Amino acid sequence: MPQKLVIIPTFNEIENIEKLIRNIFSQPVDFEILVVDDSSPDRTWELVQKLQEEFKDKLHLEIRAAKSGLGKAYLHGFKWALERTYDYIFEMDADFSHNPNDLIRLYNSCLKNDYDVTIGSRYITGVNVINWPMKRVLLSWLASKYVKAITRMPVEDTTAGFICYKRQVLESIDLNKIKFVGYAFQIEMKFKAFKKGFRLKEIPVIFTDRTKGKSKMSSGIIKEAVFGVVTLKLKSLFGKI
Repeated sequence: MPQKLVIIPTFNEIENIEKLIRNIFSQPVDFEILVVDDSSPDRTWELVQKLQEEFKDKLHLEIRAAKSGLGKAYLHGFKWALERTYDYIFEMDADFSHNPNDLIRLYNSCLKNDYDVTIGSRYITGVNVINWPMKRVLLSWLASKYVKAITRMPVEDTTAGFICYKRQVLESIDLNKIKFVGYAFQIEMKFKAFKKGFRLKEIPVIFTDRTKGKSKMSSGIIKEAVFGVVTLKLKSLFGKI
């Protein structure tokens, strides 16, 4: 059977992480999990260590020295996965904004329909977001429209972070040259996969805002996404992607 790894970056997610891990391991498909924790002050990593005793060889943990961005946490996880034999590698938030039940749908899209990247999309069938204020919904939706217009990617939810990658996609991208660390990281990864000719597919998911813990959203992250897109497009025009 193909090996499947779900990468979950954490920073102060002690209220969510145990429930999420148990939910993923209860799925009828055999997933493994890698938690990449940025030395959470609430000691999320310590709870994961305790759970490792129960889920031996299925639950993995990498502890980074400090918080340095979502993108860097995922890159750490990607490199860890590529040093091993995983065939399908997933991105997923720790706060239940992504429904663990949808992992199987992402997986089947790549496995059975032969897509290289499958994206859990909030915007492929309208706007599927719960508990966000209207201002934030509009900001996210307009940002995705802006990114699509600039990059010409056939993707409606360009900043989505619920994704399944086939191994060869990550192997083909020079992860050491990924520049962005916030929401622009998600755009950059999709754009580079698209420019390399991989097949991208969006499937509709319902995104539910967190009910526990604190959001990591900031204005700096949004600015990086808005201005970073122009840089990506210009580099692609000069053959530097």
